[in-house]
Amino acid sequence: MTQALPDGLLIAWYGDDFTGSSAVMEVLTFAGLPSVLFLEPPTPDDLLRFPGMRGVGIASTARAQSPAWMDGALPPTFEWMKQSAAQICHYKTCSTLDSAPHIGSIGRAAEIGARIFADPFMPMLIAAPAIRRYQAFGHLFAGAGDGVFRLDRHPVMARHPTTPMAEADVTLHLAAQTPQRIDLIDLEALGSDGVTRSRLDAILAEGPAIVAFDTMSEADLARVGAVIWGNRRRGRFVLGSQGIEYALVAHFRQNGWLPSAAPPPPFARVAQLPVISGSVSPTTARQIAHAAQHGFRILPFDASQALLSSDRAGALIDGTVASALHCLGEGGSPLICSAQGPDDPAVMRFRATARQLGMDEAEANRVLGSTLGAIMSRIIDQSGVSRVVVSGGDTSGAVTQQLGVRALTALGTTSPGAALFKADRGGDRMPIELALKGGQMGAVGLFAWLRDGQARPD
Repeated sequence: MTQALPDGLLIAWYGDDFTGSSAVMEVLTFAGLPSVLFLEPPTPDDLLRFPGMRGVGIASTARAQSPAWMDGALPPTFEWMKQSAAQICHYKTCSTLDSAPHIGSIGRAAEIGARIFADPFMPMLIAAPAIRRYQAFGHLFAGAGDGVFRLDRHPVMARHPTTPMAEADVTLHLAAQTPQRIDLIDLEALGSDGVTRSRLDAILAEGPAIVAFDTMSEADLARVGAVIWGNRRRGRFVLGSQGIEYALVAHFRQNGWLPSAAPPPPFARVAQLPVISGSVSPTTARQIAHAAQHGFRILPFDASQALLSSDRAGALIDGTVASALHCLGEGGSPLICSAQGPDDPAVMRFRATARQLGMDEAEANRVLGSTLGAIMSRIIDQSGVSRVVVSGGDTSGAVTQQLGVRALTALGTTSPGAALFKADRGGDRMPIELALKGGQMGAVGLFAWLRDGQARPD
């Protein structure tokens, strides 16, 4: 096999949430491209501890932040990526395009990237067929249960608590967030390499642009990957989901530059598995219900109480930790959750309490994440468990920060977007095994599978 990939760092990425950031590492690592994920831009000493990496990522909470926050936080990190040796620099977005002009603005991130990288071409790929995300003629579709739905009719995304999706056309959705020029290479233009090149040249002849790509299949992925890789000198900064990495891997394999990787080894069983969830997704609700039927003890957590005062929050943390430790002491696995689906009355109670206190949603969610992080940190420190699970994209960011995690490397995978990681906590603290799961990700039996390590989840 001819080795055509350059040596050294291939991809540097910055994720707008933690589960999405880890999903990129999952794609690269299990394709045979070792990668590491940090929680802040790594120092030279940090990188020396992880030699031979082909991908280096930085996880953030940008999806839950304002454009003003991005204006302060993103430029230094984008400058770090620009100065790195990476062939591709990727701003990782959610595969369901979670964002709005006022929070998690992908448009603002693109503006900052355009200013720093000054490339004429900014590829954007949101679709990722491996996780049932598809784009056809500019419209984004996502799987849910046994069906696939246009995003503005999706049972989860159309009623997302923070960024409900009212527009499935990715170019129109992004245009509401930025005045930058946005164009599309659709399925017809992807029909042949010649047509794709001609279409891209025609778009860029009119000036710099964000260019979105349709993708429905592995063949589409490989063609988009070829465009991204072949144009990396004029389009080094890219936008999109882990579809970017799926596309590049497909292109590399099609050209014989990267062999098919062996599947990762199965997980070992653990006797007990603490789980903490801040997700309101119906997918997570089904996973919680399955866990309850398979030996987990469900511990509902009244998140509204955490908003009322530091004393109330402290008492809530103490009580929840005590209940979890008691469960562990009896040989059980506690599953702490702030809600069991979007229709759980706890969701409305939390929002109503935030409104009464004059808190905006971002502030209330930060309090929730910090509280859940404090609970999980104490459970780990006081019980000595070796593996834990965090469910919810924004929750994962807050909890991971509370745990003092410095870096993550991938250990194994259950289903795309729901992997198990080794979490380096720095200093003399023992690493832990940490699974991070986005609200919509993972099979119904995920929690039991992560505990039992026997068969793949249902």
